[in-house]
Amino acid sequence: MTTLDKAWFDELSELLRIKSVSADPAHGDDVVRAAEWVADKIRRGGGEAELVPYGERPLVVGEIRASAGADSAPTILCYGHFDVQPPAPLDLWESDPFEATIRDEWLYARGVADDKGQLWMLLHAAGQLAAEGALPINIRIVSDGEEEVGGQSIVQFLEQDDRGADACVIFDGGMESRDLPALSIATRGLAAFNIRVHTGERDLHSGMYGNAAMNAIHALTETLGGILPRDGRVPDALRIGITPVTDEERDGWAQQPAGADVLRDAGAVPYDPKAADEFYIRTTAEPSVEVNGIVGGKPGLKNTTVVSDAQANFTVRLAPGQTPEAVVPEVERLLKEAAPAGATVEVEELEGSTRPGLVATDSPVIKIAQEAFESAFGIRPILTRSGGTLPIMPALQDKGIPTILTGFALPESNVHSPNERMLVEFFPRGVDTIRELYTRLGDLS
Repeated sequence: MTTLDKAWFDELSELLRIKSVSADPAHGDDVVRAAEWVADKIRRGGGEAELVPYGERPLVVGEIRASAGADSAPTILCYGHFDVQPPAPLDLWESDPFEATIRDEWLYARGVADDKGQLWMLLHAAGQLAAEGALPINIRIVSDGEEEVGGQSIVQFLEQDDRGADACVIFDGGMESRDLPALSIATRGLAAFNIRVHTGERDLHSGMYGNAAMNAIHALTETLGGILPRDGRVPDALRIGITPVTDEERDGWAQQPAGADVLRDAGAVPYDPKAADEFYIRTTAEPSVEVNGIVGGKPGLKNTTVVSDAQANFTVRLAPGQTPEAVVPEVERLLKEAAPAGATVEVEELEGSTRPGLVATDSPVIKIAQEAFESAFGIRPILTRSGGTLPIMPALQDKGIPTILTGFALPESNVHSPNERMLVEFFPRGVDTIRELYTRLGDLS
């Protein structure tokens, strides 16, 4: 087993010990403490940093200047977040979630993979190069404490920041196996909705009115059927604007674990017979619709009622190339058309819709990242897409800043779950890889 330098472990443990759970107001002070820790780490690395009030939680904004010729050196924006998910359920943790613990080849703690551990690597590599007088780039760090609650302050900050950058580096992702690093050149967007269906003035006795009076739950499921996938694809009206997948991306998918294995390891039942074979295109390059919750009647109780009111919440993931402005009206239209005659349907788009992000596969920044990984990590990363949503990606795209989105979390890292963990060997290998990346980014003109 690769060991972790004691000084590194002790320092990282300090950050992991801070209970910066952004979703819990009781830990508001802890989120601020984590911000202060990150700012201090930047200062210890030879840079400057401050906490900037922005929304409900502060941003950390800092800079570590190039060792020589800072005025002419490329500027690289680095982003990571210092807030974490709640640790519950605590009884499933095998050790204290906020006390870093090494067992076998893993380092366990909440946030060690998402994203404190990876943010620490970014900062530590920069500090090392600066101490050696070998940092060829200006590193501008912007870090937030609300990523886990979908905060938009980092997006708003970028919209108002006119300084720009030659590239952005984000280590807040992962790889499907320890032997195959990946660069995510795209993220999906997200639009969230509530829908309510009303079919009568009040609930009715099913023996007296059943099969004669419209049931709101039945009407709701029929209405939702207007947007649900068929044969692995949502209706054509919800597929407008999709950016096609490149051959290089398809080659990358072929190197990743088979979709059937991914689904099986997740304990999931395939959506349909083609789901396993189409796993990567469905989860990263196509839009999807998921009903996330349904409320109606009296769940869990034996009752004989024709229900008059039912509601649901659902989300639509947008594929790269799509926009909420184009897709959202089509969602509402399809629902209204699918609703049975006589039902009253109310559709509400929730705040916070996010566009997809996309980086050109032939970008010089992407090629530099591939070469850096191959040199330091020992393996050339594949190009793939992330099925998740990262609001900072389209914000960077709007600014013309190409982005390197990658990371060292594995499927078994238990991100957002009990016993979150990161391979111990990935800390020294990660720092070496990031050092190589920073060094090669110095060649950007």
